Amino acid sequence: MMMFLFVASLFLFLLMGIPIAFGIMLTIAFLIEITGITSFAMIPTYFYAGLNNFSLMAIPFFILAGDLMNEGDLSRGLIEFCRKLLGHIKAGLGYAAVLACMLFACVSGAAVATVSAIGGIMLPLLREEGYDPADSTAVVCAGSITGPIIPPSIPFVVFGSISGASVTRIFMGGVVPGIIGGALVMVTWYLMTRNKDYPVSPKASLKERLIASKKALPSIMMPVIMMGGMLFGIFTPTEAGVIAVVYAYIIARFVNKKMSLKTLRKVLIGSAKSSAVIMFIVAATNALGILITVLQVPQIVAEVLMSISNNPLIIMLIIDVLILILGLFMDVVPAVTLVAPIFLPIVQRLGVDPVVFGVTLVFGLVIGLLTPPVGSCLYIGCSIGKIDLLSLLKRVWPMVIAYIIVLFLMTIFPGIITFLPDILMG
Repeated sequence: MMMFLFVASLFLFLLMGIPIAFGIMLTIAFLIEITGITSFAMIPTYFYAGLNNFSLMAIPFFILAGDLMNEGDLSRGLIEFCRKLLGHIKAGLGYAAVLACMLFACVSGAAVATVSAIGGIMLPLLREEGYDPADSTAVVCAGSITGPIIPPSIPFVVFGSISGASVTRIFMGGVVPGIIGGALVMVTWYLMTRNKDYPVSPKASLKERLIASKKALPSIMMPVIMMGGMLFGIFTPTEAGVIAVVYAYIIARFVNKKMSLKTLRKVLIGSAKSSAVIMFIVAATNALGILITVLQVPQIVAEVLMSISNNPLIIMLIIDVLILILGLFMDVVPAVTLVAPIFLPIVQRLGVDPVVFGVTLVFGLVIGLLTPPVGSCLYIGCSIGKIDLLSLLKRVWPMVIAYIIVLFLMTIFPGIITFLPDILMG
């Protein structure tokens, strides 16, 4: 009964169109009123506890760094580099778009920023070259969801703050799945376009590739500096975010000369708004997490799952399906903060590494960015690509299937996630 009240009230408020943070707050109020489990006066304490975490300070810095890189026009150098590298292959601009998304993911840490930055440049270019608008938009949208998987990743920081797992290990755990996901999108693009007469660009000379590499180097070096510093213990993920902001500003202001004081002001205001929204959601879901723990919701869920099977693999696959369903209705960060406190005790009982669960959780949820009704990347892609949603859905579904295959592969073979952090961090 308690589980039903929790789920029904939450989804009722969300379906009414109430903003996520306020919907969660109303759910908290409803549960307190029905159960009397705690006092309303304790809610501010729960909110504060949710934000009183050093790791969460990385979020505004990563957001600001990504916005600085985007406004500083660093995405253009990455795109030109990918074009020179892959443009000579049949339908090569599609492969270049995916690779550019994966490289920009190392800068932005967010799918929406990636599809906006790469799509804003690549989609008009693909249209000019004679590519089908729906095909082009689908491949850019699919490539963009590597943003929250390939580090740095804002959802990984949120999960690390909830679980207590090493954020650096989670970052490292997302690298291989992100690369595999991007590679499968490229394979899907090949299958989609092998019988279509898309243009082939002349093969770039070594000199042209070197020039393009030089232009892209400032963008590529940013994640190298951040991840290298974390791996060698020079700085924490939060400090890496600060380094990223300083580096991004220097490149945008003094190298690309695209960062005036007016632009900087706009970037700071936009980043502050984005950070405030995320932090508000984190605070609200932390308060809800405390309530559902007191109400023993995780134990109820565990009993239901254990009644289905005692096999850890079967239970993890069921959790994968539940994550995919939740991703249809909720954005990644609020879903992580809501689901992690419920499923984390269960997977730990099964002996699953929290790093494995964190990467799997985020990977499953970001697939929802390519599926309605949430589908944030789809709607942005439709706007930039100037196509309708139905046309995009017809093209993007094979790439969604590719990501789902990777999700289940990670569950069956968790070494895909632990391989890199074990080698680099022991």
